Amino acid sequence: MKRHRKHLHGVTSIDYYACQSGLRQWNGCYKVCAAIVILILCLLLDNPWVSMAVILTMGVVNLRGNGVSFPVYLGLLKIPIAFLLLGGLGVALSISSHPMEPMSISMHWFYLYVTRETLMEALQLFLKAMGAVSALYLLALSTPASELTAVLRSIHMPKLLVELMYMIYRFIFILMDVQQGMKNAAISRLGDADFKTSCTTFGQIGGNLLILSLKKANTYYDAMISRGYEGDFPFWEEKKSVKAWQLVILGLYITVLLLIARITSVIDK
Repeated sequence: MKRHRKHLHGVTSIDYYACQSGLRQWNGCYKVCAAIVILILCLLLDNPWVSMAVILTMGVVNLRGNGVSFPVYLGLLKIPIAFLLLGGLGVALSISSHPMEPMSISMHWFYLYVTRETLMEALQLFLKAMGAVSALYLLALSTPASELTAVLRSIHMPKLLVELMYMIYRFIFILMDVQQGMKNAAISRLGDADFKTSCTTFGQIGGNLLILSLKKANTYYDAMISRGYEGDFPFWEEKKSVKAWQLVILGLYITVLLLIARITSVIDK
């Protein structure tokens, strides 16, 4: 069977999509503020209809505005969805010493049960968290790391923290690339022939990853020194003004979310 390698510095990198985004030329501070405002509204309003509206609208913006394909977007959502489903399961399930309605599962010494209230609470928590994740993906898929660094500098965040954040972010991809290379080399030598061999391969890759990553770090540091690195990362910053219509769109969007929360709360009463 033919195997395809995923290039982590290419099409599967979030930073790649941020650089290719249709919103790339929008002001960075505006995008950061918009994402934070939407995230805060999603959390404070605590309304499932608002959460669903944010999930749907942010999905449309990420697909159409940021130019991310639907399969890739689903792939990006897999990890937060899995995490939130497990967390929601913990909220929905309760423990009792005797059977409870409407549904109970016997565990011999105790019963796990789900009620309508706990199920709705878990669903509302899942939707609220997914709305917040969708708002953050709007920022991540439209704002490259270098531009986000410039925004953090503009609000006078300590330079050391900003540069550490940027270096850690970049080095994550270096580690992933090193790990992928070792994995491909092991697979080409039948390192995944069976479960036992796969476990051995996994352990060997984990053991070698630290050594190779340190070598990579030294190589990249030497490259930085040879190019005049003196403890500071100067980034070229493009001036991008905030358009009036962009402020109007954000204002209308916030107003619609508030109206949805107001109308649904009146209907529920």
